[in-house]
Amino acid sequence: MQIEESIKVKFQQLISSGQKNMGDLLGIKYRQVSKDEMIAEMPVNENTVQPFGILHGGASVALAETLSSVGAWINLTDDSQLAVGLEINANHVRSVSAGKIVIGRAIPLHRGAQTQIWESRIETDTGKLVCISRCTIAIIKKRE
Repeated sequence: MQIEESIKVKFQQLISSGQKNMGDLLGIKYRQVSKDEMIAEMPVNENTVQPFGILHGGASVALAETLSSVGAWINLTDDSQLAVGLEINANHVRSVSAGKIVIGRAIPLHRGAQTQIWESRIETDTGKLVCISRCTIAIIKKRE
């Protein structure tokens, strides 16, 4: 995994916290972590398919929002803030059968003080588009 040096400590704190989350259940594995690009892979398996044996659209959306939320959080400089999903949309373009992996890549389109907007592309391991998504992230104060 490649992690941008300036955010390495912050990201390591997140993944070494021991707190399980949806990404763990879905098998999301980060490949690249930076303020400008987040990349992760996700298996298409019993945890991510619909009853017909193909990738569930909700799993694609979960991958997109995970990349967007973590990417937005990495961009925060104030430790009293959190990045949380406010709105997400997705277009599902191609199906993927169980036994494969998909790769998600998210980039920021806007990084404001109160919101961030991230675009995610989810592709097959051969580069074919599976899903395109845009996620608006709200920047909020942590609750005590």
